[in-house]
Amino acid sequence: MASYAQKRASQPATPINFDVPAHACDCHTHIHGDVEKFPFFAGRVYTPGPASPEEMAALHKALHIERVVIVTPSVYGTDNSTTSFGIKARGATARGVAVIDDNTTEAQLDAMQADGFRGIRINLATDGINNPDVGRARFTAAVERMKARGWHVQLYATLPMISAIKDLVLASPVPAVFDHFGGVEASLGLEQPGFADLVALVKSGKAYVKISGAYRSSKLAPDYQDMVPYAHALIAANADRIVWGTDWPHPDSVPVPGRKPTDLAPFYPIDDGRLLNQLPVWAPNADVRKKILVDNPARLYGF
Repeated sequence: MASYAQKRASQPATPINFDVPAHACDCHTHIHGDVEKFPFFAGRVYTPGPASPEEMAALHKALHIERVVIVTPSVYGTDNSTTSFGIKARGATARGVAVIDDNTTEAQLDAMQADGFRGIRINLATDGINNPDVGRARFTAAVERMKARGWHVQLYATLPMISAIKDLVLASPVPAVFDHFGGVEASLGLEQPGFADLVALVKSGKAYVKISGAYRSSKLAPDYQDMVPYAHALIAANADRIVWGTDWPHPDSVPVPGRKPTDLAPFYPIDDGRLLNQLPVWAPNADVRKKILVDNPARLYGF
């Protein structure tokens, strides 16, 4: 059984060792509210611990980060109320990314837009969806709903899935945003199938990629040195289409033998200070870091 400390959202242990530019944005976080007020979705594949707006505010104070994007995690299904709660707690410095389905009305989307939502997320990876036909259908439907609104479509998917929808992304009237380095596996190298397609989409300007969740791609904790070539390749392709995020509070959504979806899944013990200190390794140029932390998020999320 994990200790209580592992069930609480982490706070940075390492001080930031570079100048973080004003208005920097953490583009990938989650809020897990009080389960009495914000119950989880019955069909979830894992159960995370709590992660409050107050804890998130403490995290960003330590990281010298002003702005945040809060993403509705899969554990809430299409209920975005806990993300709205997190945005309201943060005010004008927060934006949201929602999860919707065919039952989500335009009026609900209008209300979410007023609350600060600027995109929707398609989560194929957590649900283990690898069928290209499913990915293509879901992306096409999402773009159709978002094109008049001008929101982006965020995808958590594998590289083979990114290859399968490449043509759709290139034709899309709204940006695609790929989570967590596009799902690369660090140990497989730059030539792994699909990575060239991700780089090409970033280079085209049609897709953004979040250089986030390095610990999901690499086993070389705590600095994930084998992620450096991937960060360099993506930034070199198009520094105007890269954003950064913590993935706080670092939920462990990977199935574990013997752990039921309703059992509490401990958070990964990630030091977000040490994580942010990797950004100057990935992007040694301060002007490029400002693009990644400030300019690109401001454009994408409408700060």
